Amino acid sequence: MSAASHSFPAAFAPPANLRFLPGLLLAAAVAIAATGAGRSGWLQSHGLSALTLAIAIGLAAGNLLPASMLAASDAGLNLARQRLLRAGIVLYGLRLTFQDIGQVGLAGVAIDAAVLGSTFALACTLGPRLFGLDRTTAILIGAGSSICGAAAVLATEPVVRGRPEQVAVAVATVVGFGSVAIFLYPALYHLAAAVHPLPASTYGLWAGSTIHEVAQVVAAGRALGDAAADTAVIEKMVRVMMLAPFLVALSAWAARARPAPVGQPRPAIAIPWFAFGFVALAGVRSLDVLPHAALALADGAALALLAVAMAALGLTTRLSAMKAAGLAPLGLGAALAAWLVVGGAAINLAIAALAAKA
Repeated sequence: MSAASHSFPAAFAPPANLRFLPGLLLAAAVAIAATGAGRSGWLQSHGLSALTLAIAIGLAAGNLLPASMLAASDAGLNLARQRLLRAGIVLYGLRLTFQDIGQVGLAGVAIDAAVLGSTFALACTLGPRLFGLDRTTAILIGAGSSICGAAAVLATEPVVRGRPEQVAVAVATVVGFGSVAIFLYPALYHLAAAVHPLPASTYGLWAGSTIHEVAQVVAAGRALGDAAADTAVIEKMVRVMMLAPFLVALSAWAARARPAPVGQPRPAIAIPWFAFGFVALAGVRSLDVLPHAALALADGAALALLAVAMAALGLTTRLSAMKAAGLAPLGLGAALAAWLVVGGAAINLAIAALAAKA
């Protein structure tokens, strides 16, 4: 065979700037399928959003598709997991307003802060010491449990440099226990209300400050009616707004914890700039200057980007790597879920009592 025939395929190789296309198209196809399935009323009523379905479908596809196809998609899948994820988190800020804080008051903010801080500290302590987890997996599970589920896990991943299998394990853990909460919280409320009547707003604060995912909060809140759902969602949105300062603080901690090479200065803090974009767009939303059509478009774009990122995460995760993690992540997830139910209720009652005395 001549030298010219050897170079023939290279002459028709796609340009370098198209190397992302196969992976992006694959992740987009999975995201579209997940979004379509997520419109099912049954799935919505059980708190299973398009984001949850995207990682599930992506995980199945990533372990069934030919290795050659996945290898050709690597560049695009990595782009989706990183850059598209950050863009989606930034746009997610348009779902929130600073006025939400005023609706739950300082007590609501204090409850969220206490739940977030205590849950994350518990994850960082129990994960490595009791369950033998690596620090990164414990942090990811802690972030998802204490803030906003899968979205928080994905937002935290660039800061701690998590591997796909670590992120997938964390997402599966927080989504699983958050789904259990949809059914558990209304049942517990009715048991408590049988002993001592409780207003729907109290239930809403408890659910919003402790349940993992936004979709799960909506589902659990609606089980008690619109008033409980409204309070729960507002409290949850305030908790979501704490994602940005959490990421900045975590980045500073990670830079200090990361060992410096011998004879070299400690690495600088990797500032998660997308977190500031998230807050900036929340500020824009608070000004009420954007038309509803633009907000709806941005909300759809944010969910689409996050769904593509979730799909890419699933497509790059291998079940063998997840299996290697064993039962330890589930143990930590269960411990944190128990704390959110019991400890979260105690925090709600304690801060409400202090606010009533003030």
